[in-house]
Order: sequence, then structure tokens, then C-alpha cells
Amino acid sequence: MLQPLNSNLRMLFFLLLRCRKNRKWRPPQAAIIPNYHLPMRSFEVKNRTSAEDIKALRLITAIKTPYLPDGRFDLEAYDDLVNMQIVNGAEGMIVGGTTGEGQLMSWDEHIMLIGHTVNCFGASVKVIGNTGSNSTREAIHATEQGFAVGMHAALHINPYYGKTSLEGLISHFDSVLSMGPTIIYNVPSRTGQDIPPRVIHTMAQSPNLAGVKECVGNDRVEHYTGNGIVVWSGNDDQCHDARWNHGATGVISVTSNLVPGMMRELMFGGKNPSLNTKLFPLIEWLFQEPNPIPLNTALAQLGVVRPVFRLPYVPLPQEKRAEFVNLVNQIGRENFVGEKDVQVLDDDDFILVDRY
Repeated sequence: MLQPLNSNLRMLFFLLLRCRKNRKWRPPQAAIIPNYHLPMRSFEVKNRTSAEDIKALRLITAIKTPYLPDGRFDLEAYDDLVNMQIVNGAEGMIVGGTTGEGQLMSWDEHIMLIGHTVNCFGASVKVIGNTGSNSTREAIHATEQGFAVGMHAALHINPYYGKTSLEGLISHFDSVLSMGPTIIYNVPSRTGQDIPPRVIHTMAQSPNLAGVKECVGNDRVEHYTGNGIVVWSGNDDQCHDARWNHGATGVISVTSNLVPGMMRELMFGGKNPSLNTKLFPLIEWLFQEPNPIPLNTALAQLGVVRPVFRLPYVPLPQEKRAEFVNLVNQIGRENFVGEKDVQVLDDDDFILVDRY
């Protein structure tokens, strides 16, 4: 037996009939959404960090992403890595950058890891999500999501491979800068295109530009700092001089994954050429092959991550692993992350994952 309509359904039918009879009816104006990015516009995001807060950071670690044997994230090892960074004085984390292998992640993995880092460590360290892309559409979407899950700032690279014009670069960065504090990342050796000063000076008109991660060299660093633009060195082998001779605020570092305390001293302790010289062989070893191959190998040798690689990355050969053991002994095991003895490891100890 049919039940009588309740009052809500009767009202719905009444409104539908009224709309069909009234040919002049138009959808209410509030239903028309203007063409701006919703729902995460910059002034709507909770716990907003200002660009000024980001500009003050001196040691930012481009954090490694460790894996389980099946290729999934090893969040327990990741949390230990991040905690070791915080304890030893790192002030910021780049999550899912080149070092963290964001290029090998799905966007779901990427945003999940940013959100996890914020949830676990956001009160102790600034979380900077690498939400850049060579697709402006993807960069916008990922940045919206990154700020929605609480990241403090975004890292944006210029469009790579499918390169654009200088005006295209300006339009690309302008599309994401409105969302929140942003670091622009210039690394022509990877993108195939330099971001020239003209573009950065244009972007600097936005209050959301925190600064530039610059890999071209210290002459470029000094050009920006002389014009009031904050710069982080993107080259560990140049960061000491960038900081103390060319006005850089600090470094976004790969090496600090291994020796965060020493890198903090390099950025905070004043000119220290002897420490810089002591670290140089390690830095040189870390960049003998494309990052993050040596770093992944080293962290596995230190026993702080499992020896698991997502392809196409593969570990360094055994003779290079033996060189790392010697470097650790020369610099002092106590300066490196983790507590286990450093090992060479056998080739068979490494797991290469092609489906993840």
C-alpha cells in the first residue's frame, strides 16, 4: 500500500510544477559560479602561514620518501626521518620534491603524504609541498589540494619538456601564486629552461612569493638578494658561500637528509670554510649520479630506510657504496642520521619495484 507523501516531498513537487509552469523562471544568481579557483581560495584556507614566515627559514630539507618492499610508502621510516630532521634543527621540509620522488608518485599519493606530514609534524616544521607541474591545470589542482590539507607553502617549478614562452611562464606562475606562499624553483639542468630574472621580478610583485630556490649559481643569487628577493641555494656545494657571501637566506638541501646537524651549523653558525671543506667530499659523492640515486643508496646503507627503489632509480654499484662507508668513517658516524653501523650491502639486498 502506498504511503502518503510527507510534507517535504509535497513541497518539492509543488516547486517543480511551479517552475515548469512559469516560463520566465531563471536559475538564481547565486548558482552562477565566477571563474576563480574554489573551494580553496587563499583567504579561505585555515591555519594560513604568511610568506614572511617562509622567508625566515634557513635550513629546508628536501626529504626522502622511503618505501616498503611492495613499493608503497613506508610511513614509519618516513616519520623517523622527518623527526631526525626536526631534532637536528631543520626548519622546513620539501615533501614530494625531486629528492622525495614526487615524479614517481600519483597525485593521490602526493597529497596524502603532504597531509600526513602536516598532521604529524606541522606544528614543529614548515611543510612545503611540491605541487608544481608542467601542466598549469595540474599545478592549480594539486596546489588547491595541498593547501586544503594544510601545507604551509608550495614549491613550483617551471613547465618542463613542453616548454613555454616567457609570457607563458608568467601566466603559469600567476595562476598558482594567488593560492598561498610560494617558492619558485629554477633548475635548468632538469627542466631544460632557465627562469630568467625578468620573470622572477614580475612574480615578486605578488605578496605570496616567498622566494626562489636557485640552482643557476651564486651570481644569480646575489642579483636577486641585491634586489630584495629572498633566495635559497639549490646547490649544496655552493650553499655556504651563497649564504655568507651572496646574501642567500639559506639552503634547500639534499645533504641534510644525511647530516642535518652539520648542515644547520653551516647555515646558522657564520662563515665556516673548514666545515664546508669537510662536507665537500660527501656532497660530491651525493651528486655523482642524478639525485636521488646516491641519497637513496646512502640512507639504505645507514639502515634508516629499507633498500627499496622505485624504478627507474637503481642503487649505486658496490664500489661506490664502499666509498660511502669510508666517507662516514672520515666524517664521523655520530654526525649521520640513524644509529646502526654503516654497511656496504650486497647487490642482492636491494629490491627494485617496477609496479607501484
